[in-house]
Amino acid sequence: MRVIIRYFFRSLRLILTPIVLINEKLTRPRAVSRSSEDQARVEHAAGKLALYQFNACPFCIKVRKEISRLGLPIETRDAQNDPDHRAALEAGGGRVKVPCLLIEHDDGEQQWLYESDDINAWLRKQFEPASD
Repeated sequence: MRVIIRYFFRSLRLILTPIVLINEKLTRPRAVSRSSEDQARVEHAAGKLALYQFNACPFCIKVRKEISRLGLPIETRDAQNDPDHRAALEAGGGRVKVPCLLIEHDDGEQQWLYESDDINAWLRKQFEPASD
């Protein structure tokens, strides 16, 4: 019985993954607009960030949409299919759980931030343009 259940969910995942990824592409929000100077500062700051994620994880998609909305060029690292990224996530963050945002501070300290809501709140606090 376990084998049947396992294959059922694997099949379901194979069917739903492309649908979820296409939906993400179609519903990706527009990036906020900034002056070129502000965007350059944002890009410099975002260069110290990396998102460890799985492609079809709904919580990772939620974070990627917020990254798109804020217009952030954050490197995404596939912790599901890349063993090096998976090992780095486990060694640095202490567990293989996604999404996880790696924040490298100016003093060289690394901060590993888990939970999609916490990541999105941190990104908004750092990069949300001031409303006029």
